[in-house]
Amino acid sequence: MTTHPSRAVIARYADRDTDLDEVTMWSLEVHLEECADCRAVLAGSIPDDSRALLDRITAGLDAGIAAGPAPAPVRTIRRRWMVWSLAPWLIMTVAVLACAVTLQVLQPSLPSLVTLLAPVAPLPGVAIAWSRRSDPAWELIAGTPAAGLTMLLRRTAGVLAVVIPALALGSSRTGSSLAVALLPCLAFTAATIALGGFVGVRRAAVGLGALWVLAVVVPTVATARLPVLLQPASAAAWALTALLLAGLAFLRADNFRRLTSHN
Repeated sequence: MTTHPSRAVIARYADRDTDLDEVTMWSLEVHLEECADCRAVLAGSIPDDSRALLDRITAGLDAGIAAGPAPAPVRTIRRRWMVWSLAPWLIMTVAVLACAVTLQVLQPSLPSLVTLLAPVAPLPGVAIAWSRRSDPAWELIAGTPAAGLTMLLRRTAGVLAVVIPALALGSSRTGSSLAVALLPCLAFTAATIALGGFVGVRRAAVGLGALWVLAVVVPTVATARLPVLLQPASAAAWALTALLLAGLAFLRADNFRRLTSHN
């Protein structure tokens, strides 16, 4: 939020019997994290019985913290960008691309395996980046106001920071078109996030990966010829597709703020 919320909105937020829509509530909570003045207004809007309860809870917590050991540092910012469970999948992705480069060098007659695998290369990492099954701190991180699509994009950027250099290096080693390798990679990443707003990121990644393997990889291996989709002339279409899917992902941003997502 770029302006301060009205006192009426803050009062409705403080009233437990009043329902606010999700967009207003999340925006207000993000604003309250940064604005001490609005937090003071919120404190003045809390009923006396609730304030007394909060005072008792605060006193009890202060006493418990003072009597106990020092709390361990919580590296929340790091978890917003990366989660350790991504490491094995990123290593596997780089290893598969290295094998593709090796096969291409040994068998130059094969179609460009790096180009063929580029669209699905980031999908395992993106699936793990937003999955309650792979992140032990899922509820803690996903439940914060600053989570949601922003955190998913941060973690996806971490995945692409590994996958894109690997694809670039593989393309340079095999003489493949860099644009035809990178643009389908970005398009499928955007498609996974956009479709993830409807069915969940993990399901979207698995579905798109399976569709690509069945519709493109298997026929290409059988015919030993790259399809039109992966020819240099298709680069502009991939770029446009990536932009459109990225826009759709932003339109579905609110779906990633719910703990009841499909992941």
